[in-house]
Amino acid sequence: MQILSSLGLGRIGKPREDEKMKRRTLIKTAAVAAAVTAASAFPKPALSQNRMKWRLITTWPKNLPGLGTGAQYFADQVTKCTGGRITVQLFASGEVVPAFESIDAVGSGTVEMGHGAPYYWKGKAPAAQFVSNIPFGFTALEYNAWYHYGGGSALCDELYRDQLGCKFLVCGNTGPQHGGWSKKKISTVDDYKGLKMRMPGIPAEVLTRMGATVVNLPGSEVSAALAAGTIDAVEWNNPYGEATMGFWRHAKYYLTPGWHEPGTVLEIFINSKKWDGLPDDLKAIVEQCAFSTNQVMLCEFQARSGPVLENFLKERGTVLNTLSDEILMKLGTVTGEVLTELAAKDKMSGKVLKSMMKFRSHQKQYTFISDGDFIRARNLPFKFPM
Repeated sequence: MQILSSLGLGRIGKPREDEKMKRRTLIKTAAVAAAVTAASAFPKPALSQNRMKWRLITTWPKNLPGLGTGAQYFADQVTKCTGGRITVQLFASGEVVPAFESIDAVGSGTVEMGHGAPYYWKGKAPAAQFVSNIPFGFTALEYNAWYHYGGGSALCDELYRDQLGCKFLVCGNTGPQHGGWSKKKISTVDDYKGLKMRMPGIPAEVLTRMGATVVNLPGSEVSAALAAGTIDAVEWNNPYGEATMGFWRHAKYYLTPGWHEPGTVLEIFINSKKWDGLPDDLKAIVEQCAFSTNQVMLCEFQARSGPVLENFLKERGTVLNTLSDEILMKLGTVTGEVLTELAAKDKMSGKVLKSMMKFRSHQKQYTFISDGDFIRARNLPFKFPM
């Protein structure tokens, strides 16, 4: 009765005006309290929870065709596909740390992730240069097949987690590279003697044994070194990847084939603790963005290298320097010796090489028949629309 009275309902007859006012106020207050209670029972919107800002450092100059643009594509895809739950900001080589210190910065947790080429880390993890692909090794398609269906993914993860403190994801491939740019023609095995050449990874050791003087430089320095005469020859990429480097201004001869890097893989490396802390759905999204970048980058190199090569040959005075079978046989023999020695010195290198060689042995004949025979047939001089 007391409650009814407070609402003006305990009296007979019409409630007074002040009682009406009290009743309206009480009802309104109760309604607001109920709404607040109900709202608190619902989870906060996902957009306001667990947002992360990750930095992606690269070993490339900013917007370098194929490599720099590929890394930017990955960063943008992760940001978009996660709905901003992970926002990735890209930093070019040297903006945070020098190119060859990227793996240390990520492994230590200074930054969250990086994009580079595995052979850059051979001094810290010798097997990384095998992971990058090997001379006379896999085509890009064969490498992807080994990674996804030949046990490569597990081996790469084991190597990077144990020795570099990172999660490894394939994130790009250049496809077949060219043998490099040289100021002098390479006609015989002896022409490598005394040649000062920029060359990374296992091929660097091969050329050293051929008598060359090898220099390893990051991409931001190679053009200046060639222009200044610090080096006589430079290996970098394929035509599109070299489109803005200006090598043709200082070196006339364009070496082919790219025996040293038949399909070089690029990578995303992520700090292990940061990776382990991601929920499964975000891990899956990052993996798919890396998978997408791998495909997009390879397609971009393929699509754009044809016109660029035509420009080199027709407009820039570039001369194709096809290496003789004698030179290639020597390069292949020395490569085999180097691979065997490196595998014997490092247990993980031996493990990776054994896996790669087994897969390569099953692919050589198939690829030669399927791709090789088709390419030969396509180049026959029959009449065709173009």
